[in-house]
Amino acid sequence: MKGLVAVFSSFIIVWGALGGLTAFGAEPPEISAKAAVVISADTGEVIYAHNAAEKLPMASTTKIMTTLLCLESGGLYDEFIVDSEAIKVEGSSMGLREGDIVTKYALCCGMLLPSGNDAANAAAVKISGSIEKFAELMNDRAREMGLSKTYFVTPSGLEGEGHGSSAADMALLAREALKNDIFRDICSKSSIKLRFGAPPYERWLKNTNKLLTMYDGVYGVKTGFTDEAGRCLVSACERDGKDLICVTLNDRNDWNDHMALYDYGFQTARLMEVPLPADITADIVGGSSEKIRLAPKEGTLSVTTAAGDVNDFEFTVIGQPFLYAPIKSGEEAGKLRISYLGGEVETVPLYAAEDIAYKNIKSGSSEKGLLARIKETLGRSFSR
Repeated sequence: MKGLVAVFSSFIIVWGALGGLTAFGAEPPEISAKAAVVISADTGEVIYAHNAAEKLPMASTTKIMTTLLCLESGGLYDEFIVDSEAIKVEGSSMGLREGDIVTKYALCCGMLLPSGNDAANAAAVKISGSIEKFAELMNDRAREMGLSKTYFVTPSGLEGEGHGSSAADMALLAREALKNDIFRDICSKSSIKLRFGAPPYERWLKNTNKLLTMYDGVYGVKTGFTDEAGRCLVSACERDGKDLICVTLNDRNDWNDHMALYDYGFQTARLMEVPLPADITADIVGGSSEKIRLAPKEGTLSVTTAAGDVNDFEFTVIGQPFLYAPIKSGEEAGKLRISYLGGEVETVPLYAAEDIAYKNIKSGSSEKGLLARIKETLGRSFSR
């Protein structure tokens, strides 16, 4: 949708230093990770951080970005033959062989569950024609996300010169990826049955993320290991309505550290009900009224936060410059973007709160009035 609107609150974006940030209250745990962070999956708010801004190798957690780009490239269930050179790669594998017929969806599963380097390379070549060009795509997207400490050389996470990220960046990348419903569904599975091969046949892939069955509420995300990076883990967990993302880099005790950090995070964070605007209106052309009231389905939004306040949220209405009559009550007529300190939390539909009938216009003067109304409305936005 095009057209913008009103911002209902203003604020200054403030980020604390990520070197050793902890929230007030509960005592943070002792962990083994070289770098770690816990954030709210809802707002991106940092709840705990240890060396979270330091750039480090992140091994196969790289595949979070590769999978996200693959899912966004479309044609997920179209069959094709894997590139025979791309799949010739060391390390973990989903078992691809020369001549195998696959889909992009299967490759995404192969990346997120058994952490297949062959799947990552095959996806990169299919999407961009080469691993090098795909790495450019990865870095472009990282810049769009504001991942300032992240640089990709390979789609798999096998080291290349400069390849690395920070715990804070990886948490924000996971938060973005988890907004994709297919990504979230795949990474939450302990195992999955897929059909691929030459000819395709059914086989099972197992997830390397043991945390899925070790800690209640975990639904992702990705493991990683190389000699240089050590053990890396990006996970996500939802409990009692609270939603957190945890990242550890170079951590020999990652399973236990994530569980301890979640214990701390859930004790520290709280659920906050954010009231949504209830007095939104939009311009109507050709209707019995010049304005229509719009409203979200729910009057509040539950968010996970440690120190947030309702005044930290802003609301932006997205939609057409004007709406055409007739409009039925309950019809979707725009969207409301909810942001916290500059970062998007969620975008929800806005619905017509009333019926607006069509107003029949017959005379030439009335037609001129309608044209003038349209021109006037084109330069205006939705209002509060």
